[in-house]
Amino acid sequence: MVGLARPRAGGVSLGALAGAVATGAGIALMAVAGWLLATAAQHPPLTALAVAVVVTRALGVTRGVARYLERLLTHDAALRTLAGVRARVVARLARTEPFERYRTGDLLTRLVSDTDATQDLVIGGITPPLAAAAAGAGAVGLATALLVPGGVLLAVGLALGGIVVPVAAALAGRGVGRRRAAARAELSAAVVDAVHGAADLHAYGAMPRALDRIVDADAVLTRTARRDAFLLAAGVAASALVAGATLWGTLLLAVAAVAGGTLAAVPFAVLVLTALAAFEVVAPLPAAAARLGAVHASGARLFDVLDAPPSVRVRAAAPPVEAPGLRIRGLRVRYGPAEPWALDGVDLDLPPGRRIALIGPSGAGKSTLADVLFRFRDPDGGTVHLDGVDVTTREPDAVRERLSGVPQDPHVFAGTVRENLLVARPDASDAELVAVLDRVRMPAPGLDADVGSGGQRLSGGMRRRLAVARVLLTEPAVLVLDEPTAHLDPTVRDAVLEDLLAATGGRSVLVITHDPAALERFDAVAVLRSGRVAQLGPHRELLSEAGWYRSWMTNRSP
Repeated sequence: MVGLARPRAGGVSLGALAGAVATGAGIALMAVAGWLLATAAQHPPLTALAVAVVVTRALGVTRGVARYLERLLTHDAALRTLAGVRARVVARLARTEPFERYRTGDLLTRLVSDTDATQDLVIGGITPPLAAAAAGAGAVGLATALLVPGGVLLAVGLALGGIVVPVAAALAGRGVGRRRAAARAELSAAVVDAVHGAADLHAYGAMPRALDRIVDADAVLTRTARRDAFLLAAGVAASALVAGATLWGTLLLAVAAVAGGTLAAVPFAVLVLTALAAFEVVAPLPAAAARLGAVHASGARLFDVLDAPPSVRVRAAAPPVEAPGLRIRGLRVRYGPAEPWALDGVDLDLPPGRRIALIGPSGAGKSTLADVLFRFRDPDGGTVHLDGVDVTTREPDAVRERLSGVPQDPHVFAGTVRENLLVARPDASDAELVAVLDRVRMPAPGLDADVGSGGQRLSGGMRRRLAVARVLLTEPAVLVLDEPTAHLDPTVRDAVLEDLLAATGGRSVLVITHDPAALERFDAVAVLRSGRVAQLGPHRELLSEAGWYRSWMTNRSP
């Protein structure tokens, strides 16, 4: 996590230096004040005090200015580091498709709260120890110059308060930090699940249980927060105890030195007040160290995202083949080394302008094939060529410029119809947006109509049409539509499919479907069974031969 702040190392170092100057000025101010008061008690000429008065004022101004610069520099470095880390997390998520491995609420926590931990680390975990080391060394040096035993005792006290107590607080807070990060993620996930699933929870009478889950998660988070607060208080108390013991020890040593004639009255005052002020150096360290457990836990969750391997990789360039359009040969995919093959040698050609319907029983591998074509997953074997180029040798976004489509559950963004369309092509004019909506025969709610969260204000058919209109704006050469009529009633389903086929005329289209309607309008129907293309041909030809397709069509006929 420290490495994440490396690009801002200059700002962090300058902030630590400013913090050391501010703390050192505070110690020096107390020391000069002690000298001034002790000297003034001896009634010297006023001119003897003039320099000390000027130095006192200068130190006061220096302390305020240095403290301001410390806050400015460290917070600037922390916020810039935070912005860079957040951008890296978003970029990693964008390159790690899909990310169903994370629950929505947990993913939100990783993106927000866990990412914010880098800010806490820079401000509370890096700068204070550096500033304390520099200012503490100066205070020990001054105390040693005045009285060697007093300097040694102050060094021991600062080591206890600045190293031993913070380390103990950090070790005690590590377990609490892990539990707190997990509890925060669980609470976020419970709230998101309750909000997104409110309608279903009410329908099944399960909302009380969902609310109980939120209450329980909040109670766990509250308990961990209390333990965290206890550790913070214990650290502060231990630091105060060490500071008090060190001050009393220094005072006793100084009194003995004065009585023995080895220390004068004025150095006595300077030494004692220096020891008193020196613990300002280590005062924030126990609390910062106690929070390191939470920072460590958040960092582990953060790097779980940053270190996640991408779902797809760009492989070394391969010789092109003479195959316009889409060409699939021997495609094999499985979800784990011990898992069965989801696709086991798929062969399929989709020349330019050809339209194929891909059907098959559930679990045959249809959606897996769509994931490979959308570049959400790498094949484990075989090849997929687009216009003669192996798609695995090109950047996923470059492939999607030529091959795009609508996934099985397209997302409709909260906002207006216009904003949803501009996701695909930000430079499109209103006239182009209206034209593409006309192509998919979407009833005109208006470009400025609010579709609601997840498209709740649109019907199922309108959401499908909007998703297809969005992909048509990108003008891909190959369209892949995964279950474009799923969850629609028969009337809307037939209308949507007819409109989709009309809107995509002239393009290569692969429609993955369970719907037997309008299959005769496709150039060919491919039957996928057990991860392979078992049948391929026009609708009428497949009906005339014995096989799964004819049986399926017969059983689905009214």
